[in-house]
Amino acid sequence: MRWSHLPQADDGRVMPPKGSHGAKLPLGYQIIVRGELSRRHRTAFEGMTLVVGNGQTTITGPVLDQNHLPGLLDRVDDLDLELVGIKAIALPPTSDTANGT
Repeated sequence: MRWSHLPQADDGRVMPPKGSHGAKLPLGYQIIVRGELSRRHRTAFEGMTLVVGNGQTTITGPVLDQNHLPGLLDRVDDLDLELVGIKAIALPPTSDTANGT
C-alpha cells in the first residue's frame, strides 16, 4: 500500500487538515495499529512515541516533510501491521518552535 496522494504545501511539508486555517502549531500524526508492539518495533518508529494498550499501539509524533508520513505508513505495511486509524494532530510547541526557530 503506498500513500502518495497526501496533501502537501509548495515547500514540501504535509499540509494540515482542512479547518485548521493557518494554525501555527507543528503538525503531527497519530497512527493506530492493531496489536501491542514490542520493544523491537520501537526502532522502526524512532522519534515517535508509542503507547501500547487495549490490543493496539498508538504511534504519535511530528511529520517532518512530505516523505515522512508515507515512509511511516510504508513501515506499518512492511511490518505487516494492521492499520486501524490515522489522524492529523497539532503538537504542542517545543522550546525551538516557541522561539520561532
